[in-house]
Amino acid sequence: MTHVSGKQRARLAVVLAAAVVTAATACTGGGGAAKDAAAGYASQPAQSGKPKDGGAVTVALTPGLSPNYIYPYPPASANGTVIARGLMWRSLYRPSGEGDQVADAELSLAEPPAYSPDRKTVTIKMKDYKWSDGTPVTAEDVVFSLTLLKAALAESPANWSFYTPGQFPDGVTAKAAAPDTLTLALETAYNPSYLMSMLTLLYVMPSKAWNVDRAGGPHLDYTEPKNAKAIYKYLTKESESQSTFATNPLWQVVNGPFRLKSFDPTTGSFSLAPNESYSGPGESRLDQVDFKAFTSASAVLNQFKAGNLTVGTLDSSFIAQIGALKAKGFNVYGAPAPARFDALTINFGNTVNGFDKIIAQPYVRQALQQLIDQPGYIAGRGIYNGAGSPNYSTAGSGSPYPPAFGGTPPYPHDPAAAEKLLTGNGWQVTPNGATTCARPGDGPGECGAGIPRGQKISFTLASANTPAYVGARDVAFASAAKKLGIEVKIVTKSLTYMYSNYGNTFAPASRNEWAMQDYGPLYLAAGYPSSNTVFNTKGSFNLGSYGNAEVDRLIDASTFGADAKALSAEVTRIAEDLPVLFFPTPHTLVVWKDTLSGPQSSFRALLSYLYTPELWYYHA
Repeated sequence: MTHVSGKQRARLAVVLAAAVVTAATACTGGGGAAKDAAAGYASQPAQSGKPKDGGAVTVALTPGLSPNYIYPYPPASANGTVIARGLMWRSLYRPSGEGDQVADAELSLAEPPAYSPDRKTVTIKMKDYKWSDGTPVTAEDVVFSLTLLKAALAESPANWSFYTPGQFPDGVTAKAAAPDTLTLALETAYNPSYLMSMLTLLYVMPSKAWNVDRAGGPHLDYTEPKNAKAIYKYLTKESESQSTFATNPLWQVVNGPFRLKSFDPTTGSFSLAPNESYSGPGESRLDQVDFKAFTSASAVLNQFKAGNLTVGTLDSSFIAQIGALKAKGFNVYGAPAPARFDALTINFGNTVNGFDKIIAQPYVRQALQQLIDQPGYIAGRGIYNGAGSPNYSTAGSGSPYPPAFGGTPPYPHDPAAAEKLLTGNGWQVTPNGATTCARPGDGPGECGAGIPRGQKISFTLASANTPAYVGARDVAFASAAKKLGIEVKIVTKSLTYMYSNYGNTFAPASRNEWAMQDYGPLYLAAGYPSSNTVFNTKGSFNLGSYGNAEVDRLIDASTFGADAKALSAEVTRIAEDLPVLFFPTPHTLVVWKDTLSGPQSSFRALLSYLYTPELWYYHA
């Protein structure tokens, strides 16, 4: 899986099924055809065939996200996407591609943690893994990795996109009690599932090979802060030399199932060869795994049709091509990815046309949510084309922490109810005209504090130019808003521009350039979709300056408490308060040759862009 550095990119781009295609005009017909198409990918093929050793697979990288960095923790200034980090360097716990678990126990470097009664001491037993140089992967390597992560954060809090000051790894002291035993002393107890989600992000690096500050230099005591800083600076500097990625001895010391064989700095395409010392699950029957970079989803489709790809994902705008792909010998499986939600992010700090005062009113957000026709978007040709599922919360599909309202959304599609909310709160609704505040004030039946008489509801929506469904659903939303006299001005921007400029936490100077933005999906941790850092007032990834003291308390309870029901309470309240407007979840369509097989879980994991080719094999 690739990773994009910086707060604005890592939480966005790593999870985007980017596709450089033109957004089609929205329409809501064709429901029957959409259902027929969806039926063509709903069932996942079973693992099959007798494995054959050898062979190479070619994997399509997500269009627009070609890697350009190799060190697992690139500094924010590098603006980098990391090469196959989970395949060369495993995290302490491998992220799960299943919605009911945070980590994949079988593919992790350690056994499940054991907690003291107060949850402030965590003991972790390492499994028997080896580095590619034959030395064992030890608890000391984990301590080294956590130390370098802290060194990165000492340089800049932006150097790790999942960091909130005062939280992990702050207040965490790691020690190697024995070569195979790691202990974590926590100043603040965490919910075990939340801590596990952090440990899936802790990539384990070789302490004996990388504890240097120059090529051929002496091995340093990395526990000294000045040495840790020097090591971090050296490793990140070496990672800037793309032409040496495949030849630099540093990057050949890996603990994952593969090592880098070649890298093309021009395109970002790269090849992996098996790590012969890998001792984890999977026999690495494949001789080679080639990851090919693309700039558009249409190019991916064409390469599938030409027979030049083995595995990849397909943009849902090409759902009509499923039959043709199957006829050419491909399996196609699609579903909503775990812990994913798609939404219009609201900028509560935007002051243009009084937007901050208007959007602060819960009834306005409720009315806008009721304009989103989730079933219509799913069925609509040119929007989701049948490849989607309704979603009204941050928990995503199939979560073990569902909202209390279940399948009955608090604000379903209902334009008449939306109009009633506005007129009942002081607005003169003028369909296809300009709806204005007729009764200013902050009392019952009035528009709300700070909203003057004659105020219009007019705002800018920044819409990503990829994937196709983003622009289509934004057009449909703006059209529905116009019917209630609300002006939504769509401004199409590239993903790269939005990553860099549209987040109040990292680009405050652009605060008034966008009132809402749609960049595609956001993924939380599978198995424990906490909104910590995203919707708490001081969250490091709170793009739109949302704040709600009750939500803050609920997020704290799910992050630091032990109550298993706390996360459901958080999910429910966020869905009710609407810090974002919820869209349906598009299905990720996974495509692979029918001569390739492996555990079903290894192909389901591709819904979340988690690659496990060490488990794949060709068969007759």
